[in-house]
Order: sequence, then structure tokens, then C-alpha cells
Amino acid sequence: MHRNLSAFNSTAQQADPGYNLPALVFGTLLIVVIICGNLLVCLSVYTEKALKTTTNYFIVSLAVADLLLAILVLPLYVYAEFQGGVWALNMVICDGLMTMDVMLCTASIFNLCAISVDRFIAVSVPLAYNRKHIDQRQVILLSATWILALAVASPVIFGINNVPHRDASRCQLEDNNYVVYSSVCSFFIPCPIMLLLYCGMFRGLRRWEEARKAKLRNSILACRKLQQAATAALPPLAALPPPMPPVIERELADAKAEDGECYSQPGSPFPAGYKSTTVQTVAFPDSVYAQAPPKKTRAKINCRERKAMKVLPVVVGAFLFCWTPFFVVHTMRALCESCDISPHLMSIVTWLGYVNSAINPVIYTVFNTEFRKFFRKFIPSCC
Repeated sequence: MHRNLSAFNSTAQQADPGYNLPALVFGTLLIVVIICGNLLVCLSVYTEKALKTTTNYFIVSLAVADLLLAILVLPLYVYAEFQGGVWALNMVICDGLMTMDVMLCTASIFNLCAISVDRFIAVSVPLAYNRKHIDQRQVILLSATWILALAVASPVIFGINNVPHRDASRCQLEDNNYVVYSSVCSFFIPCPIMLLLYCGMFRGLRRWEEARKAKLRNSILACRKLQQAATAALPPLAALPPPMPPVIERELADAKAEDGECYSQPGSPFPAGYKSTTVQTVAFPDSVYAQAPPKKTRAKINCRERKAMKVLPVVVGAFLFCWTPFFVVHTMRALCESCDISPHLMSIVTWLGYVNSAINPVIYTVFNTEFRKFFRKFIPSCC
């Protein structure tokens, strides 16, 4: 992120040279919340088997970016705000702050973009997707997010901020062309791509759900027709409860195992006892349906993955809500030097962007059952 750590409060500084105590209090609380919340996210994925999914590994990468932001960037930003917007440290530290700020914000957006690419592949090409273990493609995606983020921020490391007559009391990006370049690379290009991929993903997921339910309904209908024909042909055995063929049994078992509360099949005409015991057939009383053999691995999107997918748009929406005002105002300020943009407005949109790092763990707690279970179990044990 590209903050002007002094211009935000330049007007206030002229009127009141004192310390900004509210910024210190709010900033300290924000740092604590970000660190605790994102550490819980990382610990939950590390310790809970149910949360070890490829989607959640990307969420951990996003949480790491937020953690680094709280550790490396926010303390210095809060210190500068507390000083009334005056940069009291040397310019090497300032350039390091600007580099980490740009890189970590870019890494957050690129992580969200990588998640959208990964989810789109999972829905569009399910046969080529590894759901149990992180594979080479996902490692490449995760690595690329951080390498590209570093590349976007690298001009600051190589001295783009070292301009003649630089004001040592202000810590900011000095080159307006770089401000526009980094904003376009970090935000204005990835975000539309991410939104388009999510639209494609949910369209594919909806088609997959409809096809899956239609297949299950057709299987049950065919089974009932066969049972009715068998019952009509053999009246003496009509009183026997109709058995459920293993194929349909497996389909219903798969649906219940995958969906849980996501999808519930209407009341089945078959007795519950037939699901746990061998059943004699109508046509061949001496034959029984053996227990279903181990099923082959098929390309499926289980309930846990679908729940994770439904959380992600909320994360993306919160990110856009928090960071879009900053990028719009910041880019406008770089392109229009004559525009009068209030320092208070710049301060508000910057704080709003930082708040985003604290609300992601709240989103996971509210919208994801597995994260919520871990948080409820872990927090009381610590207290």
C-alpha cells in the first residue's frame, strides 16, 4: 500500500502540534486483533484435519500477508500517525516501510486472485484437480503471488524514492508515475480478473449441482420402476419390502456423506435396516447383495469445498469494500496534483484498508462451521 504518512495529517499538524492519542489507541488495538485473529486462522488449518483443504492453504497464505502487515508495517504507521504525521526516523526505514506496505497489499490481492484461479479450475476441470494434497500447480500459484508482489514493490528498494530535495519529515512514495503503476498492477488489473473467474466458477458450480441432483433423481426413479415390475410379476412376494440395489445405495450414501445439511434427500421408501445388512433379492432369494465394494475416486466437489467456496465471495467483497476507496482516492491524488483531497479523507480510507486485515478471521468464524468450531474450542482453553 502506498501511504503518505505525513500528508494525511498535514492540516491537523499545523493547527495542533500535539500527539494523536486516538490513532495510537486504535492502531494498537487493531494490531492486536489482526495478529490474534490471523494466528488463529493459521493454527486452525495446521491442527484441524477437517480444515486441511487446498482452499484453506490459500487462506493461510492470505492470513500470513495480514500477519506480516500487522508486524512490519502497522507499528511504524501508527507511530507516524501518533507523531501527527511527521516522520521522525531515517529514510532507509521509510523506504523499507513503503516496500513492505506495497508488497503485502499486493500479496493479499494476488492471493485472492490465486484462490479464484484455483477454484475455477476445481469446478471447470475437476478430473485434473487434486483435492487431498496441494499439488505442483497450487505451489506455483502460491509462489507466484509472493514473487509478483515483490516485483511490484521492488522499484522502491532500488531507489525510486531517492529524489532530489526529498522532505525528510514525510514518508511517502515520491514518484506519482510509480503510484499509478503500482495501483494498476496491485488492484485495477487483478480485481476484474478475479471477479470474472468467480462468476464463471459459480455458474459451473450451479450446473454441476443441477446435473448431480438430476442423476440421483433418475437413478431412484429407474430403481422404483424395476421394483414395481418385479412386484407385479411375483405377487406372492409382494409383501416383501423392496430392496435397494447397491448402485442406488452408493449414490444416496455419497449424497448424504458429501452434503450433510447441504442437501437432504426426501424420505426414501426403503427401510433403514436395508442399509446395514445384506438383503435377499426378489428374483433370486438365495442371492444377496453384498456390501458395496470400495468406490473408485471420482471427480467430485464435496460439501466442505462448496462451503469454502461460499465463504470466499464474502472475503472478496469485504476486501473490495475496504480497499477500493483507498486505491481510487490515492490514484486520483497522483494523477491530479491540483485536486484538493482532504488529509482526513486520506487518513480514513487508509485506516479502512488496514481494518480489512482484522475482519477476515471474523468472516471465517461467521460463515464457516469448521473454523467456528475450532475458535470456540481454542479460545476458552487459552483463557
